Order: sequence, then structure tokens, then C-alpha cells
Amino acid sequence: MSLARKHIATYTLLGISALVYLALGYATPRENFTQLLLLTLLAFGIYAYVTNQKLNVWHGIGAGLFFRLLFLFAIPALSDDYFRFVWDGRLLLAGENPFLYLPSQFVGEEAMAIPGLTAELFAQLNSPNYYTLYPPVLQGVFWLAAALSPESLTGSMLMMRLIILIAETGSILLLLRLLRRMALPDRYVHIYALNPLVILELTGNLHMEALLIFFLLLTLYQLHFQRYLIAAVPFALAIASKLLPLMFLPFVWRKLGLKRFIGFGVVMTIVLLLLFMPLLSLEVLRNIWQSIDLYFQRFEFNASIYYLLRWLGYQLTGYNQIAVIGPLLSLAALIVILSMAAVKKLGSVRRLAGYMAAALTVYLLLATTVHPWYITTLVALTTLSHFRYATVWSCLAIFSYSAYRTSDYTENLWLVALEYTLVGLWLLAELYLYRQQKKHANLPRQSVAQPQ
Repeated sequence: MSLARKHIATYTLLGISALVYLALGYATPRENFTQLLLLTLLAFGIYAYVTNQKLNVWHGIGAGLFFRLLFLFAIPALSDDYFRFVWDGRLLLAGENPFLYLPSQFVGEEAMAIPGLTAELFAQLNSPNYYTLYPPVLQGVFWLAAALSPESLTGSMLMMRLIILIAETGSILLLLRLLRRMALPDRYVHIYALNPLVILELTGNLHMEALLIFFLLLTLYQLHFQRYLIAAVPFALAIASKLLPLMFLPFVWRKLGLKRFIGFGVVMTIVLLLLFMPLLSLEVLRNIWQSIDLYFQRFEFNASIYYLLRWLGYQLTGYNQIAVIGPLLSLAALIVILSMAAVKKLGSVRRLAGYMAAALTVYLLLATTVHPWYITTLVALTTLSHFRYATVWSCLAIFSYSAYRTSDYTENLWLVALEYTLVGLWLLAELYLYRQQKKHANLPRQSVAQPQ
């Protein structure tokens, strides 16, 4: 195929992608798994072709941002978490601390009635008997959305989506700058910018990993220029968006060395205290710990190693041992991550990003719950490398939505097994090729025979 025909095919397929995203955003309920699967696989098929073509980098970025804008007025179809976002935001707007109350405490209690906390909104909450787990940065987003649209659910969703769009634009531009600093091809930015799962889950379904990713990439960018005190600020904001980045601290230590890490840690701690202090108390800490404890001991979805251990537990004891297996797997993840950090000093930001991606991979493989949007952070980090297993995983994660075909949310474990088998094989193949390339790169060059 000539170059001109390839360009025509590429832009035609991008146009088809736009139609696919419109169908996903406005005409595909999560109960219709067949339609969801076919449309998502079509989007990923186009994505695989386009990202391997010589597409102008700015055209690809523009297409990625345009696809996100298509979801601007869509009601999230694959997740109902946004109802809790609105609930927390309206509590904050009324001057109440969302970490202090269970949503179920407000039902039928006229004395505690809060404007906007209606029975209709309560009925949509997926965890009314759990304390909120969303840290201060996200609570700030929820408050702002409620303040700008105090009575309209649609208006609050629009405000949150605009914030996510801004974060996503920043992430894509940061990725491009980091790729250039790391001497990696510009086109790698399309791995994230055009990824269908990233588009669908972050902008489409209002998942706040968008803010986490932006702050993590901003941290890496500042560290690239050795601005470690400045880098501590976005890293603290990342932690205050999701607690997940705490696992990356050992690698930041190995990158900075002890002396600079102390300075980094001081600035990070000050920022975190400023962010958490307005909402923090002993009771809040107890409530947060209770929710985290319940998360690791009760929640299970789309897991890999945990499901194997759960099956073994059933065989040995006759019932689900998640209360034991969940914490043990968390401990195992911590041990593995700390052992990974016990390496030579991480000299480059690219190497730091690689170790962060490896740590996140370990965490996800040992987790009891792996929602598809959890993988978006891994996609962002692996964009700064030659590894593409996270991209494959982002495609196969759509299998997990088979659980929503019925009201009892029953997972198809054969599809889960297929997802992790294919991801595991791809990862092993990439690790093998990487080690082979490294081995050949380290071989001593053959001396050239000199004429006698």
C-alpha cells in the first residue's frame, strides 16, 4: 500500500473511531455486554493499526482530545461511582465532613437533611454503608462541581468532566515532553492519547485516575530537571488524589538518594498536612481505616492470583478465605515492592518510571479487585518505555464487564482466565525479548583481525 493510501486509511479509521465512541458513550448500556465488547474491540483494532502508522503526532493528539470531547454530555454508562462524587460534594457544600458520615445515616433523619441529598440520589449509591475513601484533592473537585451546579446532577457531571479533560490534556502534553527528553519516539504519545480504555474510563466514566496520572507525570517531569523540592508538590497532590502513589516512595528514595529524599519528604509532608488537615480527626482516621480494611477483606473483582488462592481456600476449608488471603497478598505486594527498591540508585527518570510501572504491575496482579480503570495509570507509565503489555491488558480488561449482564453481577471466570493468560504470556514474551536485547547489548565486541 502506498504512503498516500495509508494516510487515507488512517484518517478514515479515525473517523470510524469517532462513531464508535459516540455509540459507546450514548447508546451502549453496560448490561449489553455483546455490543460493548464488539464496539470496544473495534476501537482497539483501529487503535492498534493507527498507532503503528506514521501519523502526525499533533494530529494523533488532536484526535485523542476530540474523542474525549465526544463524551462531554454523556451519562457514564459503565460506572455509577459518580453518584458518590456528587453526594460527597453536596455534603461539603453544606459544610459537613464526608469522612464522618455514612450515606445511610441520612436516610429518614429530617434533622440531618442536607440540600441535594435526595432519596433518588441515595438509591443510586453503590456503597451507602461505607465511609468515603476519596482523598482531599478529589473532595475539592466534588465540592467545586457541587458549588457550580448545586441542584443539577448533569451539571455536576459536566463540571467534573471538564476538570478531567484539562488533566488529560496536561498528561498528554507531559508525556510528549518526557518522551522527547528520554529520546523515545514522539509517536509513543499516541499509546496513551488514543487508548480506548483510557478515553472510555477516564473522560467517559468520570474516573479520577486522570488527576493521579497528571500529577505523577508532572512529578517525573520535575525530577527530570532535578527540581526535587518542586517535584514533591505534585507527588503530594497525587497521593491526595489516590493513596496509590505511596508505593512509589521507595523508588523515589533510590532515585534521589537519602539527603535529597529527606528534603523531598519534608515538602511532601507539609503539602499533605495542608491538604488533609481541614478534614482530618481521629474519628476520620478510624473511618478511613475501616473502609480500607473492608476493601481488602471483602471486595473482589477481576482478580488473578487471588482467584487461584480463593479456589484453593474453598478446597481446603469450604468457604471464601478473603479475610485472610486479602491482607496476606497486600503484605506480599509490599515485600516484593521493597525488594525491587533494593537496587542500585535509579539514575534516570525513565528508569524510575519503569520501576514504578513494575511495582504497579505487582500490586495489580496481587490485588483482590482490579477494575478496568486501574490499568490506565499503568498505560501512562509504560508509554515511557518499549513495553506494551499494559496496552494489551487495557484491551482485555473489557472482559470483566461481562459481570454486569445480570443484576447479581456474576463474573465469567473463563473470560477472567483468558484475560490474565494472554496478558501474562505477552508480558513474559516482552521480558524475554528485553533480556535477550540486553544480553546482546552487553556482549563484548569482536576484535577486528589485523593483517599480518
